[in-house]
Amino acid sequence: IVNGFSKSLCLRLFPETSSAIKAIEENNVIEISGFETSGSEQVEKLKKNHRIFAFLARGLAPSLTNGCIKEAISASSTDRFMEENIHNTLIPEDRVDGMASYWSSIGETDPEVPETLTYKLVSKLSFITEINIQPFQVFYDHGVPICSAKAVRFRLGHVRESKYERYLFGDYTAGRRSIEDLVVWSYTSEKFAMVQENCLQKFKLPEPVLAIGGLLQIELLGRAELAWNDLYYLCVTHVQVVGRPLTDDFEAELIDHSKKCILKYNPETVTSMGPP
Repeated sequence: IVNGFSKSLCLRLFPETSSAIKAIEENNVIEISGFETSGSEQVEKLKKNHRIFAFLARGLAPSLTNGCIKEAISASSTDRFMEENIHNTLIPEDRVDGMASYWSSIGETDPEVPETLTYKLVSKLSFITEINIQPFQVFYDHGVPICSAKAVRFRLGHVRESKYERYLFGDYTAGRRSIEDLVVWSYTSEKFAMVQENCLQKFKLPEPVLAIGGLLQIELLGRAELAWNDLYYLCVTHVQVVGRPLTDDFEAELIDHSKKCILKYNPETVTSMGPP
């Protein structure tokens, strides 16, 4: 414990965790279920950190995955909900049964009006490294425009209170919708420039981000193309989030009104190995 064995092991297995050492050791963003203190403050801190890094070394996915999104929550606007909703962005193909698959905002006369897409991640604790976005090329419109944003920005966070989580997934159709009163964003990235190309564009974060809370928001900034009706639209075919979430053997329970979580081990999901 004194030599930091579990920490060294965790860093060797998962280099992404190095970006969160200060948050873990100084800001105490992760607690351990059932951990009790009984000795000196320094000794107990060493024990606690040893336990946390042991949990992470055991609980994080063994490899990076591009499947960190569990489900789509909402878009700030949707033009035609039945055909152009945010759920289409989780489908890898740009056409399904011969029909285009994409999300579209409502049209705006002002090209600077932003839009947001919000998703729930597969775990309430993940290390996120990259977000990938493919704009939609309107192949059926004159000039086949690519309705891309000029730039993107990413936010990670959590629901303001657990009781509000059910309100994130409201029944709504076309028009505008905001969930900002229900969530808290603990991380906001820099702006990344998008190119007006019909391809999966990869946006690698400067360093892996410890995402606590399980929410991701993509902010689309600037509208590049004017449509046939003299309105600006933003359209996205596909979204991927790359990172390293907790495996099913572990869960992170958010502590209300905070940016912290409690790590829990689910022994009923494991039959061949004991707890860390």
